[in-house]
Amino acid sequence: MIKRSFLSALAILGMASAVAVAADTPASLMAQYAKQAGVPVSALSAPRGAALYRTEHPGRDGQAVSCAGCHTANPTQAGRSRVGKRIEPLAPAANPQRFTDAAKVEKWFRRNCQDVLQRECSAQEKGDFIAWLSQAR
Repeated sequence: MIKRSFLSALAILGMASAVAVAADTPASLMAQYAKQAGVPVSALSAPRGAALYRTEHPGRDGQAVSCAGCHTANPTQAGRSRVGKRIEPLAPAANPQRFTDAAKVEKWFRRNCQDVLQRECSAQEKGDFIAWLSQAR
C-alpha cells in the first residue's frame, strides 16, 4: 500500500515535471518564429521590434494607433485598454508570465496586429517583437 502510494506520487511528479519542461519561453517562441520566417534567431532584431511597438498606424476610425497607445511607452509598466481595463506589463522582466503559452501569444498577436496594423503580423515581426521585449528592463 505504501509502496503503491509512493509510486503514484512519483508518477504524478514526473508528469508535472514534463509539463514544466514543455512550457514555452520567450527564447523558444523566438526560435519558432525565426524558423517560420526562414531566418536564424540571430537575424531577429530588437530595434525592429521596438519600432513595431512604437510606430503609429492609421486605425479603423482614422485615428493613429500603436502598441504603446495601450501598453504605454515603457513595456515594463502596466497599461490600460481602450475601455480602461488594466493590461499587465508586456516585458517578461516585469511579468514572468508573458510569452509562456504559445496559444495565448498567438491569440494576442492575432487580435492586436489586426487592431493596430489592420493585418496579421508576420513571423519575422513577432520574433523581432519578442526579441525587443526580452531585453526590456
